[in-house]
Amino acid sequence: MISLPQQIADFLDELRRQNVSPHTLRNYGLDLAQFAAHFPHPPDRWTVLILRSWLAELHTHALSPVTIRRKIAALRSFFQFLLKRGLVDFNAAKLLRTPKVPKTLPRVMSEDTANNLIDQIDNGKFEKPFPERDRALFEILYGCGLRISELCGLDLPDLDLSENWMLVRGKGRKERQVPIGQSAVAALLRYLEVRSPQSEERGLFVNFRGKRLTDRGARGIVDFYARMIAQDPSIHPHSFRHAYATHLLTDGADLRAIQELLGHAQLSTTQKYTQVALNDLLAVYDKSHPKA
Repeated sequence: MISLPQQIADFLDELRRQNVSPHTLRNYGLDLAQFAAHFPHPPDRWTVLILRSWLAELHTHALSPVTIRRKIAALRSFFQFLLKRGLVDFNAAKLLRTPKVPKTLPRVMSEDTANNLIDQIDNGKFEKPFPERDRALFEILYGCGLRISELCGLDLPDLDLSENWMLVRGKGRKERQVPIGQSAVAALLRYLEVRSPQSEERGLFVNFRGKRLTDRGARGIVDFYARMIAQDPSIHPHSFRHAYATHLLTDGADLRAIQELLGHAQLSTTQKYTQVALNDLLAVYDKSHPKA
């Protein structure tokens, strides 16, 4: 009989083969380890009653609805994996009620804030070892709207700088073509001149060891410049994706085109940016119109 820790390890290995982001892998691993610590017996004995008691305990810890939804998603995905292997008879986690998440609009930085931050990265003011890499990283985040996992997953052959396109691997290993703006192309060309990878390293962005830059490493780079230049620690990698979509929409881009560029499976996910743009317009109206 395969032990529960080994089953969880096999499940996480399967997710890795599916190109799930490191962030999701880490969280799912922690969530399942936490659940298994409370209920160490085999999964075929995990009844709906046990799962609901676990869910009730989560609520007592005042966890956010987003965190609870993720933990339920981890358990459902694990059950589905066990079901395919014939280790459980049905996915009991599907019977758990998922808490609703309050709808919140993403906070979007202005075009001036984004551009001013990026333009100051490689001006020689900061004693950072790889200013060309850091500038290219920000140009891609804002100029192409990539998720941080997608950026770190870029390989050198994914770039076509002669045609200004890149191949991006998104969630669920879905691939999409994303255009690269002239500013990003120029920054990439400067970075490629000084890029020093280890032998056979395919990753586009590399760290000081010459190995592929990790999700955590890229987040640290964004956090440093956000604090030092914009003096805003709330800016994170996804802030540039929000800005990318909102600024495209504000300048007249088609919503379905933005959906394709972002790699959203559902148009409803992209539609939140219409509300952001509308709020911005209302703010301009309230500030500028004499009859506001």
